[in-house]
Amino acid sequence: MAAPWLRLGAERLFEMPAVLELLSRSNSTSQAFAEVLRLPKQQLRKLLYPLQEVERFLAPDRRQDLHLRIFDPSPEDIARADKVFTVTEGNRIDYVSSAVRIDHAPDLPRPEVIALTAVRLSGSRVILLYFHWPLRLKSESPKNQYGHTKKMNFFKVGKHFTVVDMPGYGYRAPEDFVDMVETYLKERRNLKRTFLLVDSVVGIQKTDTIAIEMCEEFALPYVIVLTKIDKSSKGHLLKQVLQIQKFVNTKTQGCFPQLFPVSAVTFSGIHLLRCFIASVTGNLD
Repeated sequence: MAAPWLRLGAERLFEMPAVLELLSRSNSTSQAFAEVLRLPKQQLRKLLYPLQEVERFLAPDRRQDLHLRIFDPSPEDIARADKVFTVTEGNRIDYVSSAVRIDHAPDLPRPEVIALTAVRLSGSRVILLYFHWPLRLKSESPKNQYGHTKKMNFFKVGKHFTVVDMPGYGYRAPEDFVDMVETYLKERRNLKRTFLLVDSVVGIQKTDTIAIEMCEEFALPYVIVLTKIDKSSKGHLLKQVLQIQKFVNTKTQGCFPQLFPVSAVTFSGIHLLRCFIASVTGNLD
């Protein structure tokens, strides 16, 4: 059984530096995450909970508008999730295959998560950057993998789950995008969560509503991940977050209420997102 202090929400443990030090020395903590836990308090908070940097600029009565702690994992959970994403000889990410139709998709028993994005960079490359896996797949994956994805691309993440990269739904989407993606969303039984990557600099665009409407129509659980949070000032980021949170609260039913802001440059928010993915794919049970 875990020590009682490990079951506290991670954010509350910032007031308990001795506990963080103990966890950093635990055998259950990867070396990389142990180094993270030794960061100064303010830097650690910004890395794990980037929205707290902007939350403090809100009036107390407005802070309840942001759902920051619905998913509030313990430090032990974050450390366990970090191991899921730590590369070892027996824990790698491997390209499996590509498909343009659901009946051509590989029959994989693992839980699946998918990445949907309107940006030019393929969703799986963005996901790989967030997961901090070595980008050594270029020779193994399709030639268009690091440009404009035109197929559904399947990647095994160790023995834990599968990441499915979908074609972007922006202006360079393939002609059969709707048929390809809609069929997958309706028929893929082991799909656990859809991650919609939204550029935090510009917010939800008209093209983003394509993916949102599909998820809502098929009653699929999905999550909005706000990318590029390092590109905005705190004021601009707060404005975008409040607008997107209002959209989620009033215009959606299947979207997880909590937003996940992340930066592939500073790595802010990545550990929390990793932990959420590990949770929804059953890797924290």
